[in-house]
Amino acid sequence: MSAEADRRSARSSDGRWDGEIPQIPRESATIADGALRSQLETLAHSHGSPPWMRRMQKAAEAEARDAAVLMLFGRGGQARTEAGRAENRRLTELGVADVDIVLLQRAATLRHHPGQVAFPGGGRDPEDPSITAAALREAEEEAGIAPSTVEVLGTMDPLYIPVSGFEVTPVIGYWAQPGAVQVMDERESYSVYRVSIADLVAPANRGTFSRPDLKITTPAFDVGVLKVWGFTAGVLDYALDHLGWAGDWDAGVPIEIDD
Repeated sequence: MSAEADRRSARSSDGRWDGEIPQIPRESATIADGALRSQLETLAHSHGSPPWMRRMQKAAEAEARDAAVLMLFGRGGQARTEAGRAENRRLTELGVADVDIVLLQRAATLRHHPGQVAFPGGGRDPEDPSITAAALREAEEEAGIAPSTVEVLGTMDPLYIPVSGFEVTPVIGYWAQPGAVQVMDERESYSVYRVSIADLVAPANRGTFSRPDLKITTPAFDVGVLKVWGFTAGVLDYALDHLGWAGDWDAGVPIEIDD
């Protein structure tokens, strides 16, 4: 397959892998989904974010623009990496071996955070009746996720992003009947994936990334098809810890990212 063909294939990926993982028995699926939703509701009500990501108190915040991202969790995900597949047994015991989350890589031509991996989302438009509505609209425009298929479980506290001047609210969503995701506008997104939680929590896929020019060091993830750092990695790191899904990992391991 050519590089261009592979790129087009990645853009229409629904995040599925052809290998095998432990399956949830049909009779226990409803119970498992109820437990997962309860966990995610707890995350939504946790206020969210570690201290280093807390809103910076400065005059510029008064001019911050509201934005939202959708943290959309569903079932059906399967690990792409060997390290992720090694987590299946542990995550099966927690009932989340097949849980995934939607992530996308932003277009390299965007003004803010070009080429970075992010949750679906963006700025709140005047016609958006709420911050949640903004997250759902953006998710549909960027990844083809129908708002009617998403159960919103709550929101975490907003976080101020100095580089872009946005105050971003993570919206926690549950996808009861997950579908395919795809790039809807190449001006906005380069690729979209459903990323397995197993790949995210695997210690071998985790580390840190530093940007000396921005004077920041953040958690980082290398899940094979995407490398995550910055705001998105920080929120994921907090969420995986809060949900009790993360294992021990070495923060001293650097992850190289072309930025």
